Parts: sequence; C-alpha cells; structure tokens
Amino acid sequence: MSLKIRTAVVAVLAGASLLLAGCATTQSPLDNQNDVEGKLVIAPVMPDYKVEVTLAKLNEILSAVELSNEQRARFHYDRGVIYDSVGLRLLARIDFIQALKLQPDLADAYNFLGIYYTQEGEYDSAYEAFDGVLELAPNYDYAYLNRGIALYYGGRNDLATKDMQAFYAGDNTDGYRALWLYLIASKDDAVEAKQQLMAHRQNLDNDAWSSVIVDYYLGQKSREQVFTAAKEGLTHPKEYAERLCEAYFYLAKMSIEMKQYQDAANYFRLALATNIHDFVEHRYARIELAKVKDLLEATK
Repeated sequence: MSLKIRTAVVAVLAGASLLLAGCATTQSPLDNQNDVEGKLVIAPVMPDYKVEVTLAKLNEILSAVELSNEQRARFHYDRGVIYDSVGLRLLARIDFIQALKLQPDLADAYNFLGIYYTQEGEYDSAYEAFDGVLELAPNYDYAYLNRGIALYYGGRNDLATKDMQAFYAGDNTDGYRALWLYLIASKDDAVEAKQQLMAHRQNLDNDAWSSVIVDYYLGQKSREQVFTAAKEGLTHPKEYAERLCEAYFYLAKMSIEMKQYQDAANYFRLALATNIHDFVEHRYARIELAKVKDLLEATK
C-alpha cells in the first residue's frame, strides 16, 4: 500500500485501539440504601465521537482503497468488533460473515458468530462455530469459555463442565475462570463446586477485583462490600461501569441460588443498563433475565 493508505490504516487501528481500551465516559452511579434489592441507579456508558470517527475511516478505506482479500477481511473484522462493542450486533454479524467469505480461516470471526448464535438460542450452530474456532486455532482458550456457555444454556451441562475445566486450566490465577467453572459445575453438585471454588481461591491475587466476587460467593464478603470494592483502584473512566456490569450479573446468579428471583431480575436489568455490550456478563444477562421471568411466573 502507498504511504497515504498506510497512514490511514494506522490511524484507524489507533482509533479502534483507543475505543476498545475504554474511550467512553460515564457519570458515576448514584448509591442509595437499596443496594441489597438491586436498585442502584446508574448512568449507562455511551459511545463518544471516537466511535463515529473510527467507523467513518474504516468505511472510507473499505469503499475507496484497493486492498487484498486478507486486508479487506481484517478491516471488515475490525469494523465488526467496533459495531459489537456499541451493541450494533446485526451490523457486526454482517461484517464477520463478510470477513469469513474473504478469509475462511479467521477464527476470531467464527468466535463472534458462535456468541451470537448462543444469544439467539441457536445452540447447534453455536457448537459448530466454536468447533470451527478450535479446529483452526487449538490454543484459542476463550472458545472453550464460549462453547462451555453455549453448552450450559443448551442443557448439556456435562460437556459444559469439561469445557470450563479446560478454560480454567488455561490460567488458574484468573478469578473469572474460577467463577464460571463454579457456576456451571454447581448445577450438578453445588457442594463439590463450592469446595472446588474454595481451593481455587488460593491461586488468586487478593487485590484483584474478580477475587472480591469470588469472596462474595464464598460468603467472605457482603453485597455492600462488593459495591464498595467496585469503586476502588479504578484506572480508566469506563472501568466503574464495567465492574458494575460484572457485579450485577454475578450477584444476580447468586440471588437465583438463594431463590431471590426478583432481586435477580433487578440485577440482570442493571447489568444490561450499563451498556457494556462486549462483556460476557452483558451478553448473557438477557438470556438469564428471561429464565428468571419464567421462575417468577412459576411462583405466582
């Protein structure tokens, strides 16, 4: 490519990097006395102008620049990632499909499509997509997470547990991996899963945010302490909303265990309200909310 084109490409990728690193700003949530009931008021994260600038540059390159199939596939993929990060899932899906037409071995694109199939309840298609990811990239450990979640929601918990064990084995110092293994394993044996989580806690950094949520699951921290910890040690403007998205989701899952279904519904709604679209907790909060609504209906 010419120097002019290369400069445009660098500018676009730099813009995308800033976006995905958390360029959006948000007001701080307003705490009140109803934390336990899941009634915190939050200001959802909104995309700023950098999103529009980056997308405009990508659109210009894709429409006006002569690119190889591999380069064009990558730009479609990059644009799809940005669309996904702001909740434009249909546009993202179109870009990922186009990227795969141009570069059929793009494992990242298959991974996104598998996530979308899971969100839509098309589990067989999701399994096929994640199988494709692992065939193309056997060390792509997040495919084990995403396939495990698809299997979990698809009612195949034994296989889901195996995938989560493989995902956890990829990094036993990651609190989120320990949490997801617990969530899925506890569906079959809650007591054993809790004992396993206690053992896994020993590998976690005491200062990590995810460890706070693990400690809540182990009964070592209260809900109030979780929300207090969410405000501490923040490094970028979007991080508080990201932590709240996670906290709401995992507190909702615990509320289901405790048969506090209305609290769970409130927390899932709050997770969705954060607009952290590219977090796994946001992606599956809607599925969980639908399940909780069924539970509420069954108790009437």
